[in-house]
Amino acid sequence: MADKKTIAIIGATGAQGGGLARAILADQDGPFKARVLTRSPGSDKAKALAALGAEVVAANVDDEASLRRAFTGAHGAFCVTFFWDHLSAEKEQAEARSMAAAAKAAALDHVIWSTLEDTRKRVPISDDRMPTLQGKYKVPHFDGKGEADQFFTALPITYLMTAFYWENFIHFGMGPKRGADGRLALGLPMGDKKLPGIAAEDIGRCAYGVFKRDDLIGKRIGIAGEFLTGTEMAAGFSRALGEPVHYQELTPDAYRALGFPGADDLGNMFQYKRDFEAEYCGARSLSLSRALNPALLTFDGWLAEHKAELAKG
Repeated sequence: MADKKTIAIIGATGAQGGGLARAILADQDGPFKARVLTRSPGSDKAKALAALGAEVVAANVDDEASLRRAFTGAHGAFCVTFFWDHLSAEKEQAEARSMAAAAKAAALDHVIWSTLEDTRKRVPISDDRMPTLQGKYKVPHFDGKGEADQFFTALPITYLMTAFYWENFIHFGMGPKRGADGRLALGLPMGDKKLPGIAAEDIGRCAYGVFKRDDLIGKRIGIAGEFLTGTEMAAGFSRALGEPVHYQELTPDAYRALGFPGADDLGNMFQYKRDFEAEYCGARSLSLSRALNPALLTFDGWLAEHKAELAKG
């Protein structure tokens, strides 16, 4: 272990960072070791990673000094923010600013920033195709990250653009719902356009592949497992669940009106992905994703792994 380089991982007890930590820890002959940054070193998730061989360090994204200490001596860092904890693009940018400053102070050799597009570059605030949210955003959980890219420009950075987590079908309540007629329906406001999606664990595995490649420093790359229409995803659910699931096309307005926290943000997000399908899919490379992570799951593969959880829903 002494000759291995340390990767400091923000969000290691969450989806993206957890996938990276497990990828590093599973590759016992690999070049890296995992340093897990967490506000709760005593949590079950942190203890589980420690049991696998991770170094667990207390740090808080709201405390830049703690991040500087946690980054010190590391080769690289994986930086991700936590919009859905607070639903604030402003707070997300503050988190990113602290991460970037700490990475600069620690003189890291490679930083990955998990980011997304700033949708306002295609849908300006003055454009009324979709409502403006939080006063100055179209898709806050995209735009905040995209705007925060500027904090990382002076670093040895790889901008890693992610895609829709298929886990949203389980944990975000987006999976098929049974209607009054007893039939299962998958309701999304995507029309007939393709939605890039990925298993959350594969984001971390792809990030591990990025850390192995110095040629990706200074690059912006996008990852996904598959590009699928609503009809194709419904067909996948039908195969996995053993009963018909039909695709129910919603309008973005109908999705925004669902009323749960963040529904307006997600309605705008789906509308953006629908209206700019070519650009959004084009920014994500399936071939590069698989080169970075040869074990990349297809949607059917992900469904097979989560069949029991989906059946409960």
